[in-house]
Amino acid sequence: MALIPPSIPSLTTFSSLQVKLAASQVKGEHVPTDIPRHQLTTLIRSIINKQDEPQPFYVLDLGVLVSLMQKWNHCLPNVQPFFAVKCNPEPAFIAALATLGASFDCASKVEIEAILSHGVSPSRIVYANPCKGENHLRHAAGVGVNLATFDSIDELNKIKRCHPKCSLLLRIAVPNDTSSWRSFGTKFGALSKEVAPLLRHAHKLGLRVVGVSFHVGSKASESQVYRGAIAAARAAFDVADELKLPKMHVLDVGGGFKANPLFDEIAETLNDAIKEHFGDHQSESDLVVMAEPGRFFAETAFTMVANVMGKRVRGEKREYWITDGIYGSFNLPGFDKSCLTLSPLLLHTPNHHHHSVAIYSSTVFGPTCDSLDTVVADWKLPELKLNDYLVFHNMGAYTNSIGTNFNGFCISAIPTYLTFTSANN
Repeated sequence: MALIPPSIPSLTTFSSLQVKLAASQVKGEHVPTDIPRHQLTTLIRSIINKQDEPQPFYVLDLGVLVSLMQKWNHCLPNVQPFFAVKCNPEPAFIAALATLGASFDCASKVEIEAILSHGVSPSRIVYANPCKGENHLRHAAGVGVNLATFDSIDELNKIKRCHPKCSLLLRIAVPNDTSSWRSFGTKFGALSKEVAPLLRHAHKLGLRVVGVSFHVGSKASESQVYRGAIAAARAAFDVADELKLPKMHVLDVGGGFKANPLFDEIAETLNDAIKEHFGDHQSESDLVVMAEPGRFFAETAFTMVANVMGKRVRGEKREYWITDGIYGSFNLPGFDKSCLTLSPLLLHTPNHHHHSVAIYSSTVFGPTCDSLDTVVADWKLPELKLNDYLVFHNMGAYTNSIGTNFNGFCISAIPTYLTFTSANN
């Protein structure tokens, strides 16, 4: 089978209307009208005014998503993005990404089913979980998802039993990945000394290893870790050549990307390192390069809005309770508070000039009875009243995907509304 992912369409081959149509059809809503980005607060107020009772909600800005795909195309034109579904499985978001030409990184049967339900071809899915359940593997085989990762002998034996026709990517450990916010090396990735035995075993089983994958970890903080990882990947390619195995032709550079100034440097490093280490694989038929971005596309495209449901005054300090917390959008394991920015939306206070508004040291709690359920502490905010709102920005990565119903609060079902903003309007 050909394992060349579909090319990302140029931005002239689709329109903003197509993206809006795809997302709005999933939601069963009218196509969102374009608004200037500075009018997002006006839209949020209109959503609040239509609520029967105060509740938290997300706003997905499709205009931001289109801009991010433009950025990706410009900086990494030869790298096909396979969006990491675990980061944000919001159906309208997935539909928009699919319309923009993205492929998808799935880790389970449920994620595979979710992507296929959008009409996405199984050839645009990589089953990128190095340790898969047997029933999940059989399901992947049944629906035609034929590209997956592995990093152990036992996984190869499992794949032979459950999906013997699957093409495989050897997941390798990344050297010196400690610069990332969360390293994956302790859980995933073959060590360099394990590469040859794994490739031999795969060949003995009659399985086809077509390439190598790696992941530098969440939120890479410097670009050179990618250079080292690509060098390690090339070494694995060379081992396959030394063993006279079928020529590998797929390089999966994983994730770790954020939509920040460092991305340009990382992209330049990736392009240079691929040219340096895979200069003999320059034609499209010789080398397919793919990636597994999550935060890059999801984080800044979503805004979350929550109402103030409780308040306590203690001297000069203010304490507030809102309708979302660490068991929802602000979960402790996955949410990165370093990117959090928030702004108050005062619905019950007359307008004041900024210099006349008193600012208080404020703590914001989530709604549950767990004392750990603290969203922010010692945050400078004006005086809030019950049913005022807080607007949280950059809320698309590992937020709604990890929400729970702990303590009876149905945080996992927070609704999402659509908009399409333009910074140029």
